[in-house]
Amino acid sequence: MATINDNYLKLKAGYLFPEIARRVKAFVDANPDAPIIKLGIGDVTEPLPKACRQAMVDAVEDMGNRETFKGYGPEQGYLWLREKIAQQDFQARGCDIDASEIFISDGSKCDTGNILDIFGKNNKIAVTDPVYPVYVDTNVMAGNTGEVNEKGEYEGLVYLPISAENDFSAQLPGEKVDLIYLCFPNNPTGATATKEDLQKWVNYAQENNAIILFDAAYEAFITDESLPHSIYEIEGAKNCAIEFRSFSKNAGFTGTRCALTVVPKTLMAKAADGSDVDLWKLWNRRQSTKFNGVSYVIQRGAEAVYSEAGQAQVQDLVSFYLENAKIIREQLTAAGFTVYGGKNAPYIWVQTPHNLSSWDFFDKLLHTCNVVGTPGSGFGAAGEGYFRISAFNSRANVEEAMKRITAKFQV
Repeated sequence: MATINDNYLKLKAGYLFPEIARRVKAFVDANPDAPIIKLGIGDVTEPLPKACRQAMVDAVEDMGNRETFKGYGPEQGYLWLREKIAQQDFQARGCDIDASEIFISDGSKCDTGNILDIFGKNNKIAVTDPVYPVYVDTNVMAGNTGEVNEKGEYEGLVYLPISAENDFSAQLPGEKVDLIYLCFPNNPTGATATKEDLQKWVNYAQENNAIILFDAAYEAFITDESLPHSIYEIEGAKNCAIEFRSFSKNAGFTGTRCALTVVPKTLMAKAADGSDVDLWKLWNRRQSTKFNGVSYVIQRGAEAVYSEAGQAQVQDLVSFYLENAKIIREQLTAAGFTVYGGKNAPYIWVQTPHNLSSWDFFDKLLHTCNVVGTPGSGFGAAGEGYFRISAFNSRANVEEAMKRITAKFQV
């Protein structure tokens, strides 16, 4: 009889977002006329930029002519897209990143999990707490952890608590670790990192021969010019960091799927025999073996992000969601809630009122206001007592949701 990967049995009962969907479905089944507003999952609502749509239409026409038809593309992504990313996202900010170090993919969520393919099983792994659940669950699936305890923490992971007490900026590990997951602007707290903050992490990684897995999916929402958009703005980062980015949140590609991962050619790790190994070559081999690339049509749409019109339209989208975040932050603050984030990020991190647990507040918000958010405890033990609200929705829905919440809750 076929056997399974037993590591999947270590996973907690349900991934956070499917559990949210289950509770919402149960409520809607019992209350089919309830006007639900979803501010939970970070899915965008506004249409793709016109420049991207037109580029995709033109690319579809290319696929209808023998002379311009495209079959299999390069697994790393088309060079014309990677060159624009290198020039405008990295080199323009002083980052020495070459197009050959950029790999196009179908999502940064996928890549943050798939990157584990090129790392060994004996690495000590550090995650912030709270944390984007994918970082933890993919390590569980890969067999990099032990069992989960009553607090939801897995043996074998080093948890770095972030809270209001430390300004949502994790302290350096008190022990030597090998892989470090960092996400800034942070999901779920909305916190940001200064260049000085990131320099400390890069210094630690260099001193301990560690690799930073840096998720910059929300960098487009940074408006403070003093804040770095990429870890490669930090001296030494090319020797110790892999960066993940996405077109999902800035250009609305959640449904069309396009992202990128940067693996510098200077990045090395150790083989079992102690020799140095080039991680770029390993990731290139992994992608060439397990991935057939993002479609030509979608990559042409992503390329249009870097056109003059595309840049303006993407900025309009980002500004729209940031205005939503401002409305949420200001109205909840006026109602007495303790609120964090939402300034250089699309997420607002709210302390639950009246000592309610994260899931109790979720249920109360759903049942009394018909509004859906995300329980903080779903992001880790240190997220208990907090709640994430997403700015990704229409202006009308955001305003209506705030009207309902502030009418029901005066903290």
